[in-house]
Amino acid sequence: MKLFDITDMQAHGYDQRSRNVFYETPGFKMRVIDLGPGEAIPQCEMSSHVIFVCAEGEAFVTVDGKEVSLTPAQGLATEPTTLSMKSDTGAKLLGIQIASAENV
Repeated sequence: MKLFDITDMQAHGYDQRSRNVFYETPGFKMRVIDLGPGEAIPQCEMSSHVIFVCAEGEAFVTVDGKEVSLTPAQGLATEPTTLSMKSDTGAKLLGIQIASAENV
């Protein structure tokens, strides 16, 4: 068991995103995502299922061209997809990548 509080975690910028992974197994990995006001994560191809849960602020996630807003206590789950993320006011999220069965 591992207990954690996303709101207390410090995160590094997108260029150091691998340092934001705080828990990893062969089946999945968890990371904290901290976007400052006006910051964004560029479009990327995700080869795994992804879950985002907003802990603070508001983030706009674009999945295959469709944008949705995430606010505290809201989550989003996707199949492998193309996605990007931005925040106008700042946001902190939990991101979970789930490995495909053939990669476990």
